[in-house]
Amino acid sequence: MSQFRALAGVLRGGCVGGSRWLQACKGGPARRWVDPRRGCSSGAAPVPSAVASSSNYVEEMYYAWLEDHKNVHESWDVFFRNIQDSSPSGEAGERHPSALLEGRVLSHSPNMAQKVVEDHLAVHTLIRAYQIRGHHVAQLDPLGILEADLDSFVPSDLITTIDKLGFYGLDESDLDRSFQLPSTTFIGGADTTLPLQEIIRRLESSYCGHIGIEFMFINNVDQCQWIRQKFETPGIMQFTNVEKRTLLARLIRSTRFEDFLARKWSSEKRFGLEGCEVLIPALKTMIDKSSAAGIDSVIMGMPHRGRLNVLANVIRKELDQIFCQFDPKLEAADEGSGDVKYHLGMYHERINRETDKNIMLSLMANPSHLEAVDPVVQGKAKAEQFYRGDTQGKKVMSILIHGDAAFAGQGVVYETIHLSELPSYTTHGTIHVVVNNQIGFTTDPRVARSSPYPTDVARVVNAPIFHVNADDPEAVMYVCRVAAEWRATFNKDVVIDLVCYRRFGHNEMDEPMFTQPLMYKQIRRQEHVLKKYSDRLIAEGVVTLQEFEEEVAKYDKICEEAYTSSKDEKILHIRHWLDSPWPDFFTTEGEPKSMSSVPTGLDEEVLQHIGQTASSVPLEDFKIHPGVSRILRGRADLVKNRQMDWALGEYMAFGSLLKDGIHVRLSGQDVERGTFSHRHHVLHDQEVDKRICVPMNHLWPDQGPYTVCNSSLSEYGVLGFELGFAMASPNALILWEAQFGDFNNTAQCIIDQFISPGQAKWVRNNGIVLLLPHGMEGMGPEHSSARPERFLQMSNDDPDQFPEFSGDFEVQQLYDCNWIVVNCSTPANYCHVLRRQILLPFRKPLIIFTPKSLLRLPDARSSFDDLAKGTKFKRLISDAGPADQNSAQVKRVIFCTGKVYYELARERKQQKLERDIALIRLEQISPFPFDLVRKEAEKYGNAELVWCQEEHKNMGYYDYVRPRFLTVVANRKPIWYVGRDPAAAPATGNKSTHLNELKRFMDTAFNLSAFHGKDL
Repeated sequence: MSQFRALAGVLRGGCVGGSRWLQACKGGPARRWVDPRRGCSSGAAPVPSAVASSSNYVEEMYYAWLEDHKNVHESWDVFFRNIQDSSPSGEAGERHPSALLEGRVLSHSPNMAQKVVEDHLAVHTLIRAYQIRGHHVAQLDPLGILEADLDSFVPSDLITTIDKLGFYGLDESDLDRSFQLPSTTFIGGADTTLPLQEIIRRLESSYCGHIGIEFMFINNVDQCQWIRQKFETPGIMQFTNVEKRTLLARLIRSTRFEDFLARKWSSEKRFGLEGCEVLIPALKTMIDKSSAAGIDSVIMGMPHRGRLNVLANVIRKELDQIFCQFDPKLEAADEGSGDVKYHLGMYHERINRETDKNIMLSLMANPSHLEAVDPVVQGKAKAEQFYRGDTQGKKVMSILIHGDAAFAGQGVVYETIHLSELPSYTTHGTIHVVVNNQIGFTTDPRVARSSPYPTDVARVVNAPIFHVNADDPEAVMYVCRVAAEWRATFNKDVVIDLVCYRRFGHNEMDEPMFTQPLMYKQIRRQEHVLKKYSDRLIAEGVVTLQEFEEEVAKYDKICEEAYTSSKDEKILHIRHWLDSPWPDFFTTEGEPKSMSSVPTGLDEEVLQHIGQTASSVPLEDFKIHPGVSRILRGRADLVKNRQMDWALGEYMAFGSLLKDGIHVRLSGQDVERGTFSHRHHVLHDQEVDKRICVPMNHLWPDQGPYTVCNSSLSEYGVLGFELGFAMASPNALILWEAQFGDFNNTAQCIIDQFISPGQAKWVRNNGIVLLLPHGMEGMGPEHSSARPERFLQMSNDDPDQFPEFSGDFEVQQLYDCNWIVVNCSTPANYCHVLRRQILLPFRKPLIIFTPKSLLRLPDARSSFDDLAKGTKFKRLISDAGPADQNSAQVKRVIFCTGKVYYELARERKQQKLERDIALIRLEQISPFPFDLVRKEAEKYGNAELVWCQEEHKNMGYYDYVRPRFLTVVANRKPIWYVGRDPAAAPATGNKSTHLNELKRFMDTAFNLSAFHGKDL
């Protein structure tokens, strides 16, 4: 056994503890090695160097290796193999392995032994370098003039030139040497060793061709291994002739559709797909693969570029319906304002030809505000999953298509992606497709983003990113196939960066040569991808030239026939482009089934039952906080006395709707407890971590589900999400609450572009409810005003026309409005308006300015009688005191809304003016209750009319209500203003100034001679 002692001595080399390799590594460049048993990098030295000091151990290793090479760690296996392989030709077969070992080891120097291991470690490091950074040198730009990433550097650890081998301590002579492959790569296929030259070739093929992959930042080993297997396995990216022909046919349709539009309407904006025609077969491939995995509903969102093509060739909108949109003589049906053709959506159910399964496709309508539709799509997808019990996203999925500049530049992308893993917001994986034109309108990427790629935002949620050259259709299809499989396997987001170009300007009328002359000179020379791919398939013998030309002619004929029939269309029906139909809610013509109001009161037993649940803990052995216990006891006392505060009024609304099977979802920042600690819909066990109780879900045996969820600290993204959720079903009350009302302004895009005009543009009903805490409490410019003036300015009722209705005035007025704006002053009215929202025969957005100080104000409580059977929402609350009994003697009528009523009532009582001044509350501000205001104005015919508000004159409600009051009184008398003076900020930051302002306008309100002698 002397050979083993000799081996051990060589390995020790006279060093203490046999650690010479380690010492050598410390003296040279630091290297890491991959332990295949762990699948992760390790800073430890290889096993032989750690244990080589024991000759007995070496002996044991050698005998074990002789019996079966798999018996030992691969580092020993490689070591023994290299000793054997380095023997002269024929020596290994002529001598016993032990003798061979003895002869070869004795001739090995310590440096040679060290290099064997170091070279293997170097090759392992090289493989990892390609997996991490190979995408930086991938051939992604179809134009060949730009790098897809802005870094534009070649990593020094990638073997782009032969001298780069020196980085690893290797040289050209090592190219033919075989190296053991780690288990963290699949480039070997069935082989466990490969020559270095072949290793590099296969790594370049996997990571540096037309596909660049970013995935090594993912902290899940199994997911990384899955991706490696999909892209490294030799020969895995293969397509059958049938698949290639299908791809070609889809590419023909995509390309010829754009060509047809360009021929027929050369001077029309259409935001065509030229330069990225491969998007259509890409989407269809994703849908095919997802359908095969069990998906039967796909909800999509996208910008305007390529939208008509997606509608035609993915959703399968009738071509004549698309072509007639270009007819300038087409008259619009009386269904609203409508929208341009490249903003419209569509909902369609069809058979997927590849899987022969039903699939529902919905492309959401959206505005020009890029990426604004992202959270809306996610919300609708989540809702469909929720109502179908699809808790893993196996039936419903979403696909989002982005532009490169918008994906990098719009913050709502980050807000939306950050919802992807949150329990109440996840859609269990979204496929993101970035149509990377490498330009934003006229802006170059180098001044449009700081990150190397436009897709880097997706790294925050460990989403793999697949960059692909869009002029290689098969590479694109493979990436789409893998993306769909990833989503089906891991239920996580994935991003496809489709690196392409824009053949024309931002629109077809734009001249891109002004700002990108070199790029567009190259684009003009660029051969169309259809020509490239068809020539390739013809050369391969997959199709003949005649078959290709016949397929082109076939689709051209379809387009021509649709164009001819489109001329018969005389009227544009927007409802034909509806993306979220509710077929069972409306009549077949899309009209409400009735037009009458329904009482919103409740039985005493229901009120008592809900009140008792709201003031108790339904679970056994559940220890709540003493402060919460005190709140529940207070609720119990209120219920006993048949009274309710604001929190109980909300409980009554939600609980009664749940009893009827209505789903209620309340979302927003801190909504579970409530910003002002009044709600407490989620109780937390004080002794068991994460044990919670939602009493609202313990009301009735067969009740509807109640979802209350704290959101991320986002307004734009979360409000968009809830809007999308509300689109899925009319039989749900979906509420978003702002932490403070003024925070709605960071979601202004959703409010302005979707909620306010949504029905007018897209014939889309939506019953979303916005709860916006509002009120001047002396807390400073922020957290005071929910900016009611902005909502009222966007209300569509005519201030100069008194509406005339033959039926139910309230319902007719609500049906005609674009949204409802209320400021309730009592818990009972708050409950009524929430119940009315569901009981109406149609859906309108509801904006509620909710109180802060009134939440606990004893005067702001309601009796159960105010919610009794037969009662309903009061759009206006009349004065019920002495002024009402002696209306002819009343000198002034003060109209107001919200919290200021209680301050006015208190001041009036102190000044003993109850007989001289009437206080009337407008609970529903828009649509303006013309009928009820006229009734009050006629009742107090001798009194002067005053509008009082706590907001500044240029804010709040005054500019909205003034012309409407004048219409009511036919301009025969003025409506005087009482309130704060105009200001730039919503409120003062000084408490003393706040109180002085309040006193000043209270003095004016109750000074009966304040307006004498003043001009109108």
